[in-house]
Order: sequence, then structure tokens, then C-alpha cells
Amino acid sequence: MTDQHPHQSPSHPGHGAPELFTWEFASDPYPAYAWLREHAPVHRTRLPSGVEAWLVTRYADARQTLADPRLSKNPAHHDEPAHARGRTGIPGERKAELMTHLLNIDPPDHTRLRRLVSKAFTPRRVAEFAPRVQQLTDGLIDRFADSGSADLIHDFAFPLPIYAICDLLGVPREDQDDFRDWAGMMIRHQGGPRGGVARSVKKMRGYLADLIHRKREALPAEPAPGEDLISGLIRASDHGEHLTENEAAAMAFILLFAGFETTVNLIGNGTYALLTHPGQRDRLQRSLAAGERALLETGVEELLRYDGPVELATWRFATEPVTIGGRRIAAGDPVLVVLAAADRDPDRFADPDVLDLGRRDNQHLGYGHGIHYCLGAPLARLEGQTALATLLTRLPDLRLAVDPAELRWRGGLIMRGLRTLPVEFTPPRA
Repeated sequence: MTDQHPHQSPSHPGHGAPELFTWEFASDPYPAYAWLREHAPVHRTRLPSGVEAWLVTRYADARQTLADPRLSKNPAHHDEPAHARGRTGIPGERKAELMTHLLNIDPPDHTRLRRLVSKAFTPRRVAEFAPRVQQLTDGLIDRFADSGSADLIHDFAFPLPIYAICDLLGVPREDQDDFRDWAGMMIRHQGGPRGGVARSVKKMRGYLADLIHRKREALPAEPAPGEDLISGLIRASDHGEHLTENEAAAMAFILLFAGFETTVNLIGNGTYALLTHPGQRDRLQRSLAAGERALLETGVEELLRYDGPVELATWRFATEPVTIGGRRIAAGDPVLVVLAAADRDPDRFADPDVLDLGRRDNQHLGYGHGIHYCLGAPLARLEGQTALATLLTRLPDLRLAVDPAELRWRGGLIMRGLRTLPVEFTPPRA
């Protein structure tokens, strides 16, 4: 009941350390990560940006590192040489005064801000949002269903989480296409004009400051049921929770940033994995046709483990000397946990290079671990399950329109995702 990845090689050829962060590596990093897990599980390397960092690749070390309070999220702890200054984190966030968000702070500020925003992502609140996610999913498929072909990244995986998170934040519908453009600039990274990401971040910052101001002016005395997230943040800050306008803008920004590209990649990578593992895809389609949900639920978790949207966890900085996997790490050194390597560790997962949608014991690290565990995990699960189930049900003969070798993965350090995913199918009305 399982499928082996067609391009998987068990180990890296040759005896030296594999070359990391090349285009070849981006298309299939797993053999290189297998080599590192075996030979250099905590490995110091120079990143393409010039920053030197430690890569942690084994599951047990990764889990320990993600929860270690001596590893700070605050870039102020980075003992950075001049040439590396500002090369960690999101381009432009420093200049746009968007640094005070959940990915960059530690307790007690982290505890306070997370408590404020976690109300928006309770299972109950996410369940109330499910019909809207289904409506968005169907609306996007309606746009291309009659044509018999689509680019599932551009036409589907990209717009779905943007519109969903905009609705959740309370961005008016007439402004959502602007958000879509700015987010598109962010996701293109190397593909767009130089400085484009920082410019988009600045525009988004200006827009969010204005939106927060407008919503504060119009805020009703009592919250309506299902009140949008930005109004909730304003209400909390007006009731003595001391959320500054900067913090509110940074919080809205990071929810958009963290909740968007990750979900694009979850849907894109997940669909690609299903299309290249026909046995697993048939198994899921039969289960959906029988009206069952269990395989969809375990399946999305397995897709997150097998080829997840976040390849490396976001930056951490040692606040004092620490030992990880037997290696001594100096205070000020950056540490990057390679989730993609940890989630294929054979010491933790049986047959880790095999996709098995029914996998039971699946404590993957795709959403992180510890106090920075992904706040939006319930929403991401909902979007991933809805998107994949609806695609496979409405377009049952969905297939790749190109050879898998022709697909290109987006370069970038933290995220893992396809640039395009051209597909073909029989139009439902044909």
C-alpha cells in the first residue's frame, strides 16, 4: 500500500559532503540530507547569503533544539560579522519596523502576544471558518475547470490561502487583490526585481497601519460573533493588553506571511506527491468516494512529513554555548533545524522515504515543536484537507502535464515549494 519516490536514491554518491543549496539540490534535497544525518548530523556551513550557520538534521536533535530555551528567536542575539548584517529573517522587515512578531521574539513578550492571537485559531473558530474555505476552494476550481488544464500553483494553491487569511484578518474584499500582488512579490524571491520583496513588505506595512487605524475608529463597543482578527487585536490592545500599533501591524503581517506561503507549498507539494504516487492517490480517492475522512486526515499529515512546505525551521541564535548532537555551538551562532531531514530520519520513522497516507505513528515536525509550534496549524490542516479532497473529487483524472524532471522548485532557504505545477484533466461538463 505504499509508493517509493521515483527519483529517490538511498545515499549520496562519493565520499565528501554533498553540495548544498544548488539548483540540483533544490529539486531533491533528500539524498544530501540522508548523507548529513549519517555523517555530519550537526553541520556548520556557509549559506548562499554568506551567513555561517549550523544545520541540525537528526530527529531527536531537531526536537530537542526546537524546544531549547537557550536558543533565542531574537536576531539581536546573532553574533554577526558586518558582511552578514540583516541577512537573516524576512527581507525588509527591519526597515519597515515589523520585527516585533512571533517569529522574532522570546518569552515573556512571545507568551503575551501568542496568547492574544491564539483565540483566532482555536479548533472551534477554525471549524466556523470551514464553509468559507470550501467556498473559496470551489470558486477557484470553477475558474479553470472548463478549460481542461491549469497551473495549480498560480490558479489554485497561491490564491486560496491569500484570500482565506485576508478574510480571517478582516482585509476588505476590494483590497484583497492588492494583497495578492504583494504576496506574489514575496513568494517570487529571486524571480522578481531586485529589492521587490522589501518594497512589497513596506507597502503591506503602510496598508496594515492604515487598516488598523480605520478599524479602530469604527470598532463597535461589543465584538460581533466571528469578529475579524485585526479588530480582535485592536480590542485586546485597548483593554490593557498593551499591544502597540507597531505590534499589531507586525502581528497581522507575520500571520499573513507565515500562513500563506506555507499553505501554498502544502497544497502544491501535496498534490505533486499524490500525482507521482498513483497507488496512494487511488487509495485516497476511493476513501473520499466512500465518504470517509480518516485517510484524508492522516494523509495530509504524511504529506507534511514526506515533502513538507517548510524545509528549515526559522532562525535561532545561541544565547550561551550549547551542545547539540555532540557538537559545541558558540554563543551568538545561528542554528537552523532542517525539518525536511528530521522528518525522514529512519531512527524515528519506519521506511521514511516511502509515502504512506495511512501512516499512524507520525509525530512529524512540519509544524515545529515547543513554544513556537505553528499557531496556524488547525487552519493549515483545514485548507490542505479541503483543497486536496476537492481537487481529487471534482477533477478525478487530474494528471501532470509535464515530465516531473521539468518542474522547477523555488530557490530560498526556509521554504520548499514548486514554481509551477501544470496539470491536465477532463473538464467536468465534457
